Amino acid sequence: MSVDLLICLLCCGCFQGDWVWVDSDIGVPIGARLKVTPSGQRLLVDDEGKEQSLSPEQEASLGIMHPTSVEGVEDMIKLEDMTEAGLLRNLLLRHRQGLFYTYTGSVLVAVNPYQDFPLYSAEQVKLYHGRQLGELPPHIFAIAESCYFNMTRNLRNQCCIISGESGAGKTESTKLILQYLAAVSGVHSEQRIEEQIIESNPILEAFGNAKTIHNDNSSRFGKYLEIFFNQDGVIEGARVEQYLLEKSRVCRQAPQERNYHIFYCMLTGITAEQKKTLRLGEAREYKFLTKGDCIMCESRDDAKDYRHIHSALKILTFSENQCQEIFTLLAAILHLGNIYDNTTQPLHCDVYFVCCLQVETSSLATSLTHRSFMTNRERVTTPLSSEQAAFCRDAFVKAIYNKLFIWIVGKINSVTYKKLTNSPESSFLSIGLLDIFGFENFSTNSFEQLCINFANEKLQQFFVAHIFKLEQEEYLKEGVVWNKIDFSDNQNILDLLAGKACNLLALIDEESHFPKGSDVTMLNKMNQQHSGNKTYIASKTEYDTHFGIKHFAGVVSYDSQGFLEKNRDAFSFDIIKTIDKTTNALLRQIFETDLSTNGAQTDKRKPVPTLSGQFRQSLDSLMKALSTCQPFFVRCFKPNSDKQSEYSTPLESLRYSGMVDTIRIRNLGYPIRFPFEEFVQRYRVFLKTTICDPRTVSHDIVLTLFNAGFMKGWKQKREAVILLQAHSRGLLARRAAQKMRDDVWGVLFLFPSSSLLPNPSQASAGPPEKENMGQIILVLQQGLEKLDNASQPDDEEAESKLESDPEQESESEPEPRSEPRSEVESGPEPESESEPEPRSDPRSEEEDEDDFDEDSDELSFYRFSILHFQSNLSHTHITQRLRLPLLPHDDEGDALACLTVWWIILRFMGDIPEPKSADALSQVSSTILQRNLPLRQGRRLSSLVGLDQVRKSEHHMSRESITLKYGPTLDRPLSSLEKLHVIVGYALDEIYCQICKQLVNNKNRKSRVQGWTLLSICLGIFPPTDLFVRRGPSGYGAYCTERLRRIRANGERKELPCWIELQAAKSKQPIDVSVTLMDGRTVGLHLESASTSAEICQAMAESTGLKDTYGFSLYISLYEKMWSLGSCGKHVLDAVSQCEQEMKRQGKEEKDAPWSLSIRKELFTPWHDCSSDPISTDLIYRQVIMGIKSGEYDDYVQLAVKHYYTQFGSACSKENVRRVVEQCIATTLIENKSMARWIQLISSAHSQVQCHAVKQRKSVKGELVDSAREKWPLHFSKFYEVTMMSGPPLPKSRFVVAVNWKGIFFMDGREKKLLELPYLEVNEVQANSDSAQSVNLSTIRGDFVLRSGEAVDMAAIIDSNLEGLRQHSVYALAQQDTSRPDDPTFLVCKRGDLLLVEKDEDDPPEGNWFRATNQRTDSSGAVDKDTVQFLPTLTRPTEEMLVDVQLQSAPQRDEAVAPVTLKEFALENFRAAGKDVGRQGSSRGFAREKLWACSREPLKQPLMKSLVRNSDLSYLACNLLPILKYMGDYPVKHVRSSVELTDQIFGPATQHEALKDEIYCQIMRQMTSNNNRLSIDRGWQLMWLCSGLFPPSHNLLRHTQCFLESRPRDPLAAVCLQRLQGMFRMLPPHLVEVDAIQQNSSLIFHKVHFPNDTSDIYEVTSTTSIQDLCCRIASQLSLNSPDGFGLYLKTQSKVISLEEQKYFFDSLRQTSDFPKKLKKGKEGNANNPYLVIFKRKLWFNVSPGKDLVADLTFHFPQEMPKYLRGYHSCTREDMISLGGLLFRSKVDSDRSQFVMIPKMLKDLVPADQIKIMSPEDWKKHIISSYNRQSGITVQEARIAFLTAISSWPTFGCSFFDVKQTCESSYPNSVWIAISKQGVSIIDPQHKVCTISYNCKSNVFQMTIGTLVRANNFVCETSQVRGRPFFKFSI
Repeated sequence: MSVDLLICLLCCGCFQGDWVWVDSDIGVPIGARLKVTPSGQRLLVDDEGKEQSLSPEQEASLGIMHPTSVEGVEDMIKLEDMTEAGLLRNLLLRHRQGLFYTYTGSVLVAVNPYQDFPLYSAEQVKLYHGRQLGELPPHIFAIAESCYFNMTRNLRNQCCIISGESGAGKTESTKLILQYLAAVSGVHSEQRIEEQIIESNPILEAFGNAKTIHNDNSSRFGKYLEIFFNQDGVIEGARVEQYLLEKSRVCRQAPQERNYHIFYCMLTGITAEQKKTLRLGEAREYKFLTKGDCIMCESRDDAKDYRHIHSALKILTFSENQCQEIFTLLAAILHLGNIYDNTTQPLHCDVYFVCCLQVETSSLATSLTHRSFMTNRERVTTPLSSEQAAFCRDAFVKAIYNKLFIWIVGKINSVTYKKLTNSPESSFLSIGLLDIFGFENFSTNSFEQLCINFANEKLQQFFVAHIFKLEQEEYLKEGVVWNKIDFSDNQNILDLLAGKACNLLALIDEESHFPKGSDVTMLNKMNQQHSGNKTYIASKTEYDTHFGIKHFAGVVSYDSQGFLEKNRDAFSFDIIKTIDKTTNALLRQIFETDLSTNGAQTDKRKPVPTLSGQFRQSLDSLMKALSTCQPFFVRCFKPNSDKQSEYSTPLESLRYSGMVDTIRIRNLGYPIRFPFEEFVQRYRVFLKTTICDPRTVSHDIVLTLFNAGFMKGWKQKREAVILLQAHSRGLLARRAAQKMRDDVWGVLFLFPSSSLLPNPSQASAGPPEKENMGQIILVLQQGLEKLDNASQPDDEEAESKLESDPEQESESEPEPRSEPRSEVESGPEPESESEPEPRSDPRSEEEDEDDFDEDSDELSFYRFSILHFQSNLSHTHITQRLRLPLLPHDDEGDALACLTVWWIILRFMGDIPEPKSADALSQVSSTILQRNLPLRQGRRLSSLVGLDQVRKSEHHMSRESITLKYGPTLDRPLSSLEKLHVIVGYALDEIYCQICKQLVNNKNRKSRVQGWTLLSICLGIFPPTDLFVRRGPSGYGAYCTERLRRIRANGERKELPCWIELQAAKSKQPIDVSVTLMDGRTVGLHLESASTSAEICQAMAESTGLKDTYGFSLYISLYEKMWSLGSCGKHVLDAVSQCEQEMKRQGKEEKDAPWSLSIRKELFTPWHDCSSDPISTDLIYRQVIMGIKSGEYDDYVQLAVKHYYTQFGSACSKENVRRVVEQCIATTLIENKSMARWIQLISSAHSQVQCHAVKQRKSVKGELVDSAREKWPLHFSKFYEVTMMSGPPLPKSRFVVAVNWKGIFFMDGREKKLLELPYLEVNEVQANSDSAQSVNLSTIRGDFVLRSGEAVDMAAIIDSNLEGLRQHSVYALAQQDTSRPDDPTFLVCKRGDLLLVEKDEDDPPEGNWFRATNQRTDSSGAVDKDTVQFLPTLTRPTEEMLVDVQLQSAPQRDEAVAPVTLKEFALENFRAAGKDVGRQGSSRGFAREKLWACSREPLKQPLMKSLVRNSDLSYLACNLLPILKYMGDYPVKHVRSSVELTDQIFGPATQHEALKDEIYCQIMRQMTSNNNRLSIDRGWQLMWLCSGLFPPSHNLLRHTQCFLESRPRDPLAAVCLQRLQGMFRMLPPHLVEVDAIQQNSSLIFHKVHFPNDTSDIYEVTSTTSIQDLCCRIASQLSLNSPDGFGLYLKTQSKVISLEEQKYFFDSLRQTSDFPKKLKKGKEGNANNPYLVIFKRKLWFNVSPGKDLVADLTFHFPQEMPKYLRGYHSCTREDMISLGGLLFRSKVDSDRSQFVMIPKMLKDLVPADQIKIMSPEDWKKHIISSYNRQSGITVQEARIAFLTAISSWPTFGCSFFDVKQTCESSYPNSVWIAISKQGVSIIDPQHKVCTISYNCKSNVFQMTIGTLVRANNFVCETSQVRGRPFFKFSI
């Protein structure tokens, strides 16, 4: 077939079904499809479904539609028809498919669907979070995620510009982006700022949005919302800027439009009492609300909106008084609109609005109906006409509303931006959301439209410039050479409006300042000045008031009437004077600026800024802000003009959006862009080679096309190609169909005995009917069983069948054994058991005896069952499902999961058949199973309940029926491996009991073998607590016993069993694997379930003769991923299981997992010697060479030269160098530099090596290994993920620790080092023995506490390297002064001298003496080993390092040694010293100030020079006079408490990091050279307090330690030294701490109260956290676990939960000291008593009787009051029974108290139920209940009470009495109940929901629903802080 024949596909002839472009009446072509009728008539069917005939002339003018326009694309950049028509049709296609978002590059096009779609759920947020733009279908969340990602990644501010005409969905898009950012911004901030930002939207919409003819919720103002984030991406605050509110709407509206929403919401939402107060009626009564003849809006519920607005105002901290003042002003506006208006009379003032404005009636009447002005001598007042008075009134109203709106925006900003006011904006990142009015062109356009369109012109220029910039970047990235494109933008329009001199806005401003200026004179000037401008359209006549402008989106005609008045934006001096007399506080506040300027300027004031001037200034500020951000654009479109979901072509919207400029810029360059891969895929037929690198062959394809002359003869050859394609496709389809038929019928002929096999005549008829398919499947199964039975010997028959999955085999069940009825499920049998089953070979059910369990044996399973099984369950084999687990379980979820495991065990052993398959269901549930299966390590058995997917009907199911029905996840055929994963999901004796039960008296041989297989696999995964295995068939007893021994020796497995393990267990054979070495060899080894990486490494070493095995680790690889298993106790098959699970996640079979094992060098010892083991060196050498080839190392040339030398010696050969390049250099590097260049580089470097002495090749190998080890230590490291619990400050607390031969590296990712610690700087490492899995790392730089899951392994490696270095080191440090003048053989040295030890391994020294050289004196002599400390280093330490080591190792200084001062530190870090001119300075002359020594003069400047230039911090540092006062070094005029002084000292430092060193320095300064002992003692108190709050910086830490160590006589010195451990308190010391240290006690005890009215004393320290104290209390009380308990602080007004992670004293200060801010006293605790209470907080898995101490101390005293308050729903019988128990708990057995029962009812019966019976009746029933419960103690009665109520759904709930104010369908007073099931709203109904909890003062908010469509409940209660924040998702 010729090339011409192939390429004629591109010809443009039109055929049946072709899509073409056809002209239309909308201004652009539309799509149409060619249709040919049977009669041959050719028709066109367009996109709207209309048909039209096609004439030959018309056909010639048709344009062929590109396939991208036919099918539609997600990114319109990919459209080949890059025209308006192409864009419009693409949007049409996607809209019809329900796809409302489309990309144009990085620009998102959003079409308003006018319907609700499930596109904005929390799942969608999770889906788009972390994904790049373009990875997923277009979505508004994708743009939000790109903004967020770019901000956090590039640390650059972002902005999103959302534009479109009114009704296009701009406001909704803004809200969606905001909600997305709030959802993904990480942990919620403490102030819950996200909710406040979101709740500001309904307020702004209410006051700034209105119904228009285009949109029911049209924004009538521009809004720029700037959201600020911290460096971690968490929202910290926000700020709103508003632009150009449409004030005229308050007074007049266009037809079918409304005023602002707030007026209608207020009139329908406020109470009747409020209406009466404000004298308000219905909306139709007010002229300001009826000008548009539209009061109702169908899409809005004004009453519901009012409740939302009112709740939002509360969340934004608007007080009730402020809300009332707002509504008062709104009412005044409405009343002002109803002033009597008659052309013959002046306006009549209504007394209603006078009351609202709180002004004098006469004054307001005069200011509205008269105008005063100043003449030369006096003020003259003239009356106004009705028309003039009405205009004056409207100006007043618009001013009130505009300033009220500005005040509300400011109030919102004061809340959302409050936290950021004291910080520079540069310290935060931001994302700006611009929701601004779109281009407007109405029938009548006024001054507002001119300003709006001016703003759109500025934004369009910004947009076009950005798109053009992106286009340039695309060409540069692709390396395309292109000519510079000059395209015209809209600069000429901007010049006309505001750019050049005498622009339109300047002329309008100029005329506005003239007293006699009018709209006519303004228009005349505009016409005269710009009549010659092509962009300006002048008035047609002198009477015409219109002018026009040719905007980027089209021509707009403006009516100049009213321009000047709107631009002046002023009202009369008389109204200002009237407002100045008002008593309305809010009215005065919003006019505050006008009132302040009025008094000074009166009539002679300067010209007031015009509205256009203000707007231009704001717009310039906005554009400046946008220019500094990375922009994203969202273009919103309306599908039609009728606010309907149907789509009509929005051509005008497209042009208004500026998208046409995107087309224009694209077409100026290279509009057609194929990705390389797509281009080659389409045209690869033209290639003559099979090598298809897309980037290299694309050029060849283009040349081939042009050389072939493909432009000729398209039409003539197209039909031939179509015919050829048709015949080819038909032939291929027929072949495929025939092959499928052959495959199906070929299988059936394997079983000729089957009656289902069709005869030849039937076979030709096709496949059998569906009703016969079930029988065919049975025949196939029987045939497979026969084939299987015939191929195996009888004695191995049962075991051989296990090679196939059990689900492929069927057998009839044996008769069930007699069992207790309680053991099996009650109710009908499962469906699967009632169905007929084909019987298998009878030999598989041979009933031979199996003496698995002997009842007489003392360790028999029978005796175990008697002791431990519940409900007398038997220990023998059954074939039915259990109703109860064999062993008791406290957790209900565990019990249900046990029944699920039993069901799967029955299926695994073949005791019940597999359920029937359902194709689609199986695929889905298999995926669910894999996704829901959690990691086995540390899991609870209850996690398997999720796998079972227990179906619960809509009605409550009985307890017996819960386990009868199983969901789709497991109710399907499962493979043996899937069943095994479910069974071995949790290491529990229940599983062993169930397996052993099924092995006892099991007559079915096949079932027994399956059971023993299962038991052996379990024994290879985890050991049981008791020995169940004694014997088994076919050697399984010995096999299982050996597996049990091995798993106990090597430890429990952490992962699920793998496929190869199952196969090995069936054959009882080991697993053969091959381990690859770095030299290419493979070693065959045996694996079994308990094999560890250490065993494999040892076996490999023995096989290869490897001696130096240290650091060689086992690695496992899967595809491109490889990870280390180390050489330790990690199980190899656990890693294999992970590989198989990854295959399962990819939808593949586990057995196909392509994993492999290899041995690599992972770690070096610091003293590694390559000459010690040549085999080890060769393996490492090969590993390094492979690393060079893969690009791991970057010193390619030098390593390649060494490799050349080891391979070919010193002789240089170009061919050999080529081989070395191919072996060492990565292919990409060769391609970048060329082979010749690499050969030249390596040859040149090799020639330089030849000049040196000839070396042995083995030694060069060692040099290469040493070179790689030295240069790239991180490549030979073990990595550990850690969390720093304490230590010197680092940029991050979570990082990776890399341990290698060189030291310890703290890494942030793979490249960035946070800290490098050589071993010389490490003093000691110790792994904590507790369950916290942490490492204490003591270093010169401080002590680190690192938490890691592999803490023990990390500590062992570090400790091994330290000890080994000390043994190999020849450098030691003298620990004491040594001098023997009488014996010169001894070395003279001082403490701290560095000694070089002479070690002779062949002749070790005798005893403790050895010879050394003093590096300070160069003298040599003998030294006692006990007097030196060997340093962990092989090289001589630097002088700087030696000083640090000497200081660290120095013992406590002798008292005779002078104390260390800060003099050395001061030289580098203190400011320059000034003249000492103190109070005695004049008498003794001037002297230099000693900044590091004690002074009794207050500081004028801070000590630290880093603070001098910071005025704020400098002031705080100099304001630390309380240090002198506390120490008694400065006279005190007024007595101050100690706590007040310590607050002033430490308070600023806890808020400002930079002040911490200043505090330490000032305290140590005052303790230096201080002769006053009392002052010194007070200084030690401050040092003790300071060291317990925060540590000094790393720079000051060493000096502080020396300062403390040099003062051993002071008892607090050692204590302070221990307290310098890196903690960071948030608040100054508590009063208890200050009192304790002032009494010379560093021990503090605090009383803790319990719910049972008892208390105890516990020791607390400055470093004690709430969690630490809870654990200590739980331990001392002997509670089973501290989980679920918490500390509360009770004050006079509330009970507050204390957060676990906070420090105890910080929590006390933050909560108990709060009232002191309101009322000061001499001592805080005297006026503010508090109690610390320890009680149960979380009621998870609380089972009465399980923990008696917890029941009696906490559970009973906490639950009884809830019961008595009536929170629980219970029956009369329950109350009688519980009343008897409560009576016994109070009086025990004292029956004389019966007479007191009527008076005790409030302590025995719920308060709301006492009146249902008379006291005497209660007495009779309670006594009867008491008598029935005789014989039990008080404690037993309380346990019985808890047991009875624990089954209630409200048991353990925390109840809150709240009053909700926003949802009318709920009562005002409700109970909120919070428990582990979720949140319930009680009375009148219960409801469990997902909540978002927000707390502010006594108000909290619950949001119920989805991210977008949610109901907000705003509730008030005094208990709002009584429980910490929770978020439930049920």
